[in-house]
Amino acid sequence: MNKRIALLSLLLLPLLACTRQDPVASDTSTPAPATEAPAAEAPADASANAPAATDAATADATAAQPPASTPADAPMAPAADALADSSLVAGKDYIEIQNGQPFAPRNGQVEVVEVFGYVCPSCANFQPLVSAWKAKLPADVRFTYVPALFGGTWDDYARAFYAAESMGLVDKTHDALFKAIHIDQTLKGERGHDSVEDIAAFYGKYGVDPKQFASTMTSFAVNAKISKAKQFAVRSQISGTPSLIVDGKYLVKGTSYENMLQIAETLIARERASGQ
Repeated sequence: MNKRIALLSLLLLPLLACTRQDPVASDTSTPAPATEAPAAEAPADASANAPAATDAATADATAAQPPASTPADAPMAPAADALADSSLVAGKDYIEIQNGQPFAPRNGQVEVVEVFGYVCPSCANFQPLVSAWKAKLPADVRFTYVPALFGGTWDDYARAFYAAESMGLVDKTHDALFKAIHIDQTLKGERGHDSVEDIAAFYGKYGVDPKQFASTMTSFAVNAKISKAKQFAVRSQISGTPSLIVDGKYLVKGTSYENMLQIAETLIARERASGQ
């Protein structure tokens, strides 16, 4: 019964963005408290409008799930019909990222990145929508998760994401971790501070040794991915989550989560048509 009430409360949360308030000086900095924008604002407006940090500490990490085996010419409109390209307005519907670059080589694909945070309630609300949406993307569109590093607990969970990715656990644990933090509340997220041991214990339920998982979180390989994620976030002007970036060129805005996905679809179509 309590679980059902918690789930209902989550679903009734307004469409908000988890935003970062101040530049973060290093991985171990304490993040400013996440604030919630008025429901009338776009979920990622804070990401699009606030300046990105000028040092290496912001950001988000990557974990791509395999592209759906949908034919390249199949429709992709899980949220609603895509907007006409001519209807998009730069600065209103998206920010064109100066000198932007994709997170990883495109290899003939269009790249869509979601910058997210496990501790972000808005990302938890967005996840069911984006999960269904990305499953319908054409085969030539690659979707990549990049966790945000806003300091403190955000950084620990970003490291956990990359450790899980290296162990092949993301598909099994991604949705489950949102649920553990925001519905079951067996993990605290930003309500407290989960230790590395707490986080590793969660992943231990999926067949890995918690001590090995905790060690992997601080490994050289994970450190390299964290650094890459930070650099991407700085380039992409990320200051809030959830954020969608298309081909490293466009930071999506929008008036609702569904509208964000519509805009992303239109930008994807633009990139596919241009052959970039």
